[in-house]
Amino acid sequence: MVSIIIPYKNAAFFIAECIDSVINQSHEMWELILVDDNSSDESKSIVKQYCKVDPRIKNYNSNGIGIINALRKGYNHSKGNYITRMDADDIMHIDKIKLLRKALIKSGENHVSIGLVNYFSSNKILGDGYIKYAKWLNYLTENKLNFSEIFKECTVPSPCWMIHRNDFNKIGGFENDKYPEDYDLALRMYINGIKISNVNVVIHQWRDHNLRTSRTDSKYDFKNFIPLKIEYLLKQKKNNSIVLWGTGKKGKLIAKELMKKEHDFIWITDNANKQGKEIYGQLIHETKFLKKEIFKTIICGVSSRDFTIPKNNKFNDYISFY
Repeated sequence: MVSIIIPYKNAAFFIAECIDSVINQSHEMWELILVDDNSSDESKSIVKQYCKVDPRIKNYNSNGIGIINALRKGYNHSKGNYITRMDADDIMHIDKIKLLRKALIKSGENHVSIGLVNYFSSNKILGDGYIKYAKWLNYLTENKLNFSEIFKECTVPSPCWMIHRNDFNKIGGFENDKYPEDYDLALRMYINGIKISNVNVVIHQWRDHNLRTSRTDSKYDFKNFIPLKIEYLLKQKKNNSIVLWGTGKKGKLIAKELMKKEHDFIWITDNANKQGKEIYGQLIHETKFLKKEIFKTIICGVSSRDFTIPKNNKFNDYISFY
């Protein structure tokens, strides 16, 4: 059985369409666990009507506030061998659960199955950024490269993965209280050695609208991604020297986080006006420092779209923060 967990809050405009897409799944051995995160609209009433007609659908009230508490409550009531989640405003392809489960069974434990996604908007023109993100994300999934670029952005689409219960428990499930919670979960998959099992067809319709949590909640601001990235980077790269490339807004945010962690780093830039000067008491070096034969992890905090990695440099490792 597959346990599908949906946290929801004020999703009355979309939640019926979402639940219908679950009911219509070609794989029928599932339980749908919906958790109300203190809704003030008609969401709960809509969900309760579905609970009356399909015993596989259950509704609970969250014990706290926020999506993490709702996810935790849902998981604590789940019974399936396979765990997945869904957003209350999205739509499943009819074979989504079947294909994710099939890929996971084929690969065995220590894997997460991921499918392709498509963004759509029901009330406005879809932004170019979302189109590019989905295209990039799907390219990674098609080639099982999701974890190779995990430090750029969240490379595991939060409503389009499935994992064995044992593996989910091993990586800590929804127990972490860190936001952005989907990115934190993806990073824990990565550092725990979970491997990718891919489904190379679009099986999830990801809805964009003005009330999306990622648009309205400050917990999902870009500045909150950097501490998460630094935390997991340092867990993985303890023996390497860290080189920070970039002295702009993003480079400075990264530098502050490294200093907060009391972790030494070498700061470089290709901006001649800043070379040889100090920022936050740190001397800024030229990029020729990269040619030194030391074991190093390079954090790229450069915002320019025209930035490219010099081909004549041989890096021991390379990690970019966009």
